[in-house]
Amino acid sequence: MKTDLNKEYWENRYLNQETGWNIGNISTPLKTYVDQLANKSLKILIPGAGFGHEAQYLIKNGFQNVTVIDLSRPALNQLQESLPQVSSSHFIEGNFFDHTGCYDLILEQTFFCALQPELRTDYAKKCSDILKPNGKLAGVLFDFPLTENGPPFGGSFMEYQKLFSEYFGIKTLERCYNSIKPRDGKELFFIFEKLTTTTR
Repeated sequence: MKTDLNKEYWENRYLNQETGWNIGNISTPLKTYVDQLANKSLKILIPGAGFGHEAQYLIKNGFQNVTVIDLSRPALNQLQESLPQVSSSHFIEGNFFDHTGCYDLILEQTFFCALQPELRTDYAKKCSDILKPNGKLAGVLFDFPLTENGPPFGGSFMEYQKLFSEYFGIKTLERCYNSIKPRDGKELFFIFEKLTTTTR
């Protein structure tokens, strides 16, 4: 039976503390990637940020142009309380697919896997639309069989390669070597670079 993954659904998950995806800090693959980013002025978006551990880590390490978006007001409230120095304009309550902006980098962490699978093509296109020329989409994707039982919904290397290659150059797509133990062997780390109009 398919669940309607709407605002009410996600707010209830937070209010009822049904947040099994929350590991309490930035995941190791994203931390490793962020630690290699030298340009602290990058304009970064984190969709479906939830409690925003990635945003907190970025801000703590000198990245000041970080925006998060989430359907859940309770999750955003908690994140804002942890980052009082950040302007409220960087915390957006809303639907990612309605968002407009222009970013250097989109960080992906457990948002894609929470979307109903029929939205995946829309996700790839939307990410491309709101990235600057040569902008990057990077993060982790789950690697286990795709079923209707989710979220999280799984996927595979071949599926992701086919899905994203219409809009992105595949720079990196490989098994995570540094996943947390419960996700070991079930995550792929990726870096995709937006294709220019002339190459699409």
